[in-house]
Amino acid sequence: MNVPTSSRRGTRTTLAEINVVPLVDIMLVLLIIFMVAAPMIQQGVDVSLPKVVATELPADSDLLVITVHRTGRVFVGKTPVSLDSLAQKLGAIYARKGNKEAFLRADKDVPYGVVVRVMAEAKQAGIERLGMVTEPLDEP
Repeated sequence: MNVPTSSRRGTRTTLAEINVVPLVDIMLVLLIIFMVAAPMIQQGVDVSLPKVVATELPADSDLLVITVHRTGRVFVGKTPVSLDSLAQKLGAIYARKGNKEAFLRADKDVPYGVVVRVMAEAKQAGIERLGMVTEPLDEP
């Protein structure tokens, strides 16, 4: 009986490379899906904003709270202020204060444009940090 001199054991090699082509294909498909889906996610949805889980307002007496009532009236602390003179009033208050921080309380029924205008007036007055005050979330 003749046995071949070359055996198959010596010719076997292991594959030491990872094939990344399927990984790249999957990543490109996911990228396309996210590019198509991203504009749809940014469209508006009806929500009721003011109830969130958040920390309580600090008990410092130096904190200034700007309140927007559901009727659109604006208060600095407990003093009513017209929207046109809000920046001037806040500028006078913060001219003598070192901490340029305030909190904004707005009723959830106030139009968004009014809240944005109050925020713009506060920014114009030099307020650097403006926090939003919300109601705590009702826990079941």
